[in-house]
Amino acid sequence: MSIKSKVLAAAATLTLIGGVSAAGALSASAATPSCGASCIEVFNHNFGTHAHPAFVLDTLRQGEKVGQPQILFRVSNADPAEDYTISYQGLVSDFYAAGLVSAAVDLHYGGLGTLPGGGSFPDDYAYEIQYSPYGVDSGLCTGVASTAVAGTKVVLVPCGVSSKSVWIVDSADTTFHGYVPLINGSDTNFSQPYVLTYGASAYPTDMPRPQLYVTNLTGFQGAGGLPQGTINDNQLWGFDQGVLP
Repeated sequence: MSIKSKVLAAAATLTLIGGVSAAGALSASAATPSCGASCIEVFNHNFGTHAHPAFVLDTLRQGEKVGQPQILFRVSNADPAEDYTISYQGLVSDFYAAGLVSAAVDLHYGGLGTLPGGGSFPDDYAYEIQYSPYGVDSGLCTGVASTAVAGTKVVLVPCGVSSKSVWIVDSADTTFHGYVPLINGSDTNFSQPYVLTYGASAYPTDMPRPQLYVTNLTGFQGAGGLPQGTINDNQLWGFDQGVLP
């Protein structure tokens, strides 16, 4: 099935991408009742866990427009700015076949590259996170407005148009207890890829609201026997689903 028509149930998506079970993911999340079980919530491990995410991905002031900043905000089942769904999902090789990531990205994250000592890099999962207030698809996804470099701000961009709205689960470096780095699909730095990041000294209640951005991955965690725990929590992300009880 083409990735342009493959929209999976949230539980299956979370199991594949986040490395967590659907049962565990349902423990606490923040979507409005209108969005319901189809919604996912993305949270930063610096501020919470799957059981208590505390702050989740949010569109600033509910602004449904290209360029609207992406922030973290306190969980609420009455805030449509926290309603997101999976738009397209598949493997990096699927996104390359659809023309949504470059050949270089496919080489490094689509199972084509060769690991030191033999073998290949995994064909990582990739997907788009669509802003869907009250469960209504907006056609706008969390991404970057220009090719990712260190410090590029994360905003709403059109879904399904380019690599800038694609996020790759960095399983070659880490998939650790359901928290993963997310590489932007427009990445051009394959030694220290540009990943979704929350400011190390920022807090979601700060004013003005700190905006998500991409910057270089801080380290490695668990790949090929490398030591675990070297990636900063502000670059590790988890996923929950459904409506907060």
